[in-house]
Amino acid sequence: MRTRPAPAAPTRATPSATSAPAATEPGGGRLAGVATMVGSGLSNQTGAAIGSLAFPVLGPVGVVAVRQYVAALVLIAVGRPRLRSFTWAQWWPVLLLALVFGTMNLSLYSAIERVGLGLAVTLEFLGPLVIALASSRRRVDVGCAVIATAGVVTLMRPQPSTDYLGMALGLLAAVCWASYILLNRTVGRRLPGAQGAAAAAGVSAVMFLPIGIAVAVRHPPTAGAVACAIAAGVLSSAVPYLADLFTLRHVPPRAFGLFMSVNPVLAALVGMIGLGQGLGGPEWAGIGAIVAANALSMVTSRS
Repeated sequence: MRTRPAPAAPTRATPSATSAPAATEPGGGRLAGVATMVGSGLSNQTGAAIGSLAFPVLGPVGVVAVRQYVAALVLIAVGRPRLRSFTWAQWWPVLLLALVFGTMNLSLYSAIERVGLGLAVTLEFLGPLVIALASSRRRVDVGCAVIATAGVVTLMRPQPSTDYLGMALGLLAAVCWASYILLNRTVGRRLPGAQGAAAAAGVSAVMFLPIGIAVAVRHPPTAGAVACAIAAGVLSSAVPYLADLFTLRHVPPRAFGLFMSVNPVLAALVGMIGLGQGLGGPEWAGIGAIVAANALSMVTSRS
């Protein structure tokens, strides 16, 4: 589950991460970059799993609210936005980005509650995959789209136990992720560094402030639930964001994007091992098809 800034295409991006130079030095730097990618992916999905443990007390809305606060603290500390100097042409994409950011996390966490971590993250992953395939006219990408579609049909095939609302929330998260990518590109062109992403995270946190207060009043949080929500924010926002900044200095963008395609598999494994959310053969086949479509598109890409 990727609910934090990441590379703009084919995966999620912030201006600072996108602008970080990808080093090509062999040896230790490259190995360190790969190790960081592995740690980042596991941190991201582990944070989502830990956050879901707070659902019985805080619900997805409460957990997302805490996550937004953590993300805002981290991004504002890194980006240091100069809000007073923003023009309206800079503010409107930032405000839209803040709205999409909050909706994306809320729909994803709501989907996780209903259909499990692995399926929710896989459906959300369709957002950047569609952006990547839609921008291409290559025949191989048409084939990738067919493979991904087959994976989606397999995951969403009608069954007595199918949670269509959970699936719809996962697809809403995918739409939000795609919008997030496009808006991040606009923000990145109009604001230097990570100022835009930081401002958007701050606005999103302010939007969730009354929601968090309402949740706390209606469902008094326990120390354990708050700790799980904070851990989710740190592991799924702070750690991966900082890890991406380091990784993109040592690993080529194509390799970074290729590894990011493995996140649905990591989510399914973390859900199975950490939360006992087992998947059947068809579900694994659907996840594999979507991951394979993205990997094939990345491997054959010229840019």
